[in-house]
Amino acid sequence: MLISFVSIIAYAQTGKISGTVTDKKTGETLIGVSVKIKGTNKGLSTDVDGKYLLQNLANGKYTLEFSYVGYQSKEVSDIEVKSPATTSLNVILSEASGQNLGEVVVKASFRQESVNSLYAKQKNSAVVSDGVSSDQIRKSPDRTTSDVLKRVSGATVQDNKFVVIRGLSDRYNNAMLDGASLPSTEPNRKAFSFDIVPSNLVDNLVISKTATPDLPADFTGGSIQISTKDIPDNNFISFGVGAGYNTESTFKDFKSGQRNISDYFGFDNGDRALPASFPSRANFNNGLTPAQQTAGMKALPRNWNIYNNTALPTQNYQFTLGRVKNFKDNGNRFGALFSLTYRNAQTINNDVIRDYVNVDYHDNIYRFSTSLGALANFAYTYGKSKITFKNIYNRNYDDSYLTRTGFNFDRNRDTRYFAFDLMQKSLFKSTVEGNHGLGENNSKINWSVSYANILNDQPDQKKVSYQRNPADIGSDNYAYVASTGTLSKENSTLFSKLNENNYSGGVNYSLPFKMLGQLATFKTGLSSIYRDRTFDARFVGLRANTAAENADEISKRPLSTLYGTDAINSGAYFLDDISGDADAYTASSITNAGYLMLNNKFGEKSRLVWGLRVEQFNVKLDAKIPSPQTSVDDNYVDFLPSANYTYSLTPKINLRASYYRTLARPEFRELASTAIYDYELLSLQQGNPNLKEAKIDNADVRFEFYPQAGQIISVSGFYKKFHGAIESYNQDSGSSRIVTYINSDNVNVYGIEFEFRKSLDFISNTDFMKKTTFYTNLSLIKSKVEINNSGINLLRTSRPMVGQAPYIINAGLQHSFLNDRLNFNALYNKVGRRLVVAGGVLFPEIWEVPRDVIDLQLSLKVIKNKGEIKFNAGDILNQRITQYYDRDLNDKYDRATTDETIASYKPGSNYSLSFSYTF
Repeated sequence: MLISFVSIIAYAQTGKISGTVTDKKTGETLIGVSVKIKGTNKGLSTDVDGKYLLQNLANGKYTLEFSYVGYQSKEVSDIEVKSPATTSLNVILSEASGQNLGEVVVKASFRQESVNSLYAKQKNSAVVSDGVSSDQIRKSPDRTTSDVLKRVSGATVQDNKFVVIRGLSDRYNNAMLDGASLPSTEPNRKAFSFDIVPSNLVDNLVISKTATPDLPADFTGGSIQISTKDIPDNNFISFGVGAGYNTESTFKDFKSGQRNISDYFGFDNGDRALPASFPSRANFNNGLTPAQQTAGMKALPRNWNIYNNTALPTQNYQFTLGRVKNFKDNGNRFGALFSLTYRNAQTINNDVIRDYVNVDYHDNIYRFSTSLGALANFAYTYGKSKITFKNIYNRNYDDSYLTRTGFNFDRNRDTRYFAFDLMQKSLFKSTVEGNHGLGENNSKINWSVSYANILNDQPDQKKVSYQRNPADIGSDNYAYVASTGTLSKENSTLFSKLNENNYSGGVNYSLPFKMLGQLATFKTGLSSIYRDRTFDARFVGLRANTAAENADEISKRPLSTLYGTDAINSGAYFLDDISGDADAYTASSITNAGYLMLNNKFGEKSRLVWGLRVEQFNVKLDAKIPSPQTSVDDNYVDFLPSANYTYSLTPKINLRASYYRTLARPEFRELASTAIYDYELLSLQQGNPNLKEAKIDNADVRFEFYPQAGQIISVSGFYKKFHGAIESYNQDSGSSRIVTYINSDNVNVYGIEFEFRKSLDFISNTDFMKKTTFYTNLSLIKSKVEINNSGINLLRTSRPMVGQAPYIINAGLQHSFLNDRLNFNALYNKVGRRLVVAGGVLFPEIWEVPRDVIDLQLSLKVIKNKGEIKFNAGDILNQRITQYYDRDLNDKYDRATTDETIASYKPGSNYSLSFSYTF
């Protein structure tokens, strides 16, 4: 008993050394490198990821020996172990020359090698890329991956979740999670909602801005690759709790529709779903009996009550569990990571101004949001192989209530409008991946299979408008009257559901070999992605029976009793279904791809990564009731060359140049003729079945200088030529606005990027300045679109590209106090005036006004560095978010003159305090 207790205490007082071993020139991880503690027999070999873990080490300093066939051996000294922490040491090895094979031992200290390995990682990327590590994420105020992306050079975020890279709209990016492509999470656009991935689960995030043959081709701005954590270094349990205050919302009067306890867990209790007994479209087409009419009206959810509460502070909870099992007899490892996250927020957008063309409205929007996230990752390494099984689930529940007052000039009426809207979105993704080292030459095979499901459920989106005639003032008729005489998509109840399944698989093989006396790598692979989607939408509602005796009296009722049972029983309403033939659809697509790729070194300084990718894409879409006008069956085969050249001018300076061809494919929603009414923007959204694939030729150049490890100064230039760019525009051939999509013929985009990240020790060589880092990235972009399609009613045939920003600024200042226990971070972001929707004539171009965003964070480690307290201040300037019609085309917003406001409101500043602790 005493011996066991002593053993446990001794084990608890031991530490670990872990890291990754890579090739200095290529950046490839090395499998099977011998790692030994000098002067002992204790050692092991790196796994298929080039990783090693030495454990059960007593406190003290060690020297490690690294040896590998064909490479110079290396000794790294002064590696300090402090239990129970894990000391991280990444190592780079250089090829041995033919004369000195096995004779030269390179010696370095822990500090020197840490700096060298970081340099190698930064410089050896095959493409122009930018990224954020888990350590940088931890030191920022970022809660979700979308927040993290705001910090990446050339990137910005719309609506706190959709990413814009190099000024191009979010539809020109693709997203990958743990090596597998992510589907669009949105029912009405091609975009991935990055706020669903909690930042604390991200191991690293990289944006590739140029293409290599092994990357999917459907991106032009950037390919966003997120890797979640798998095998932890230690067993741990971590929890976090936080609360937040919004200056526009918290503790203010909060109005909503019905609320159930299940809403706080992200699930509707089913009360707002369309009942199974409700008549089908076929029943309506065949005609309903009076009894069926009455039963159908009573079956509809009819709770129109407005409830008054107080907006509570934002709540955040996180729980993470990590477990690792190290098998002493063979060095194999098994790891598991589990995480649960929860967030609830109640936000108010007060006095949203909508003043344009024919309306002068003021909205108040109340949004109750719950977000749930779960992650379960498993990994097993054995010999030169590693198998991972990664699973992520996220659910977002957004329940909104909108109240509108104002004047409608078309109808010459005072208006009151009410909308209740619930959207439930979920993503489930599961991936099994295998990595295997083959033979003794560091060749590898990688394979993966993945399944993902996207669900968007929108039950019971109900809307109603009341009108009052100003000419009736002073008379008995001067009252608000419900506009229920006709039923349209503006005032009907929408029940919609989108369900999409994604199946993907792929295999990659890489083989190192000698070419022209230098180490080269050949890589090839095949992949396939199959998607199938069903989308159902019903537009139903109660239409007033104007011939009923009490019709006038009922139409003046308040909202809570407007559709009361007594009114239905008295025959005051008819039941209508106005769903169109194209309002529901099925769709599928398959993408098959193969590639060949070479990574060559020419001499000591030149490197070329080049090859060819071939993709075959087929997309099919049919409305629920098919017709030649709504059906899509398109097939494409594309040959996509790419070449990325790097010249190492000095050990700290790279010159890069690249050419690559990429694609932009229409999303299902962009092809579907389904017309959905957006009550906030007072427009229909509708797809275009004639939309075609876009092809883009890209060229990049870049100068990058690494003055010290973790620091960079770079200047980049890029040019993009679009053939058939996919853009949204205001179709206004009629009197109403429809947002749809077109292929723009001739589009050119070019720009420059500047990035600077450096400690301030060049100002003064003091300890304070060494621990202070300033960073900034600036993008300046110019685009031009020329439309030659005379069949499209456009205000301008020459304009900037939709979604493109002329400039993007990110900047920040970091400082560490008290041996890194206290950290301060200040962040700044600004995006230039950008085009949101191309213009027609009656409804011109929609622009977004630039705004300055400043975030601050202060974090303090407590309780022997196991706990952390964070104070975050987000968007402290609280400038208005504004979209508008630029009527005078003077490139600036001036509401006092001719410009008209689509939407303008203050989102509120956010202040939060959180505490986390790791056992």
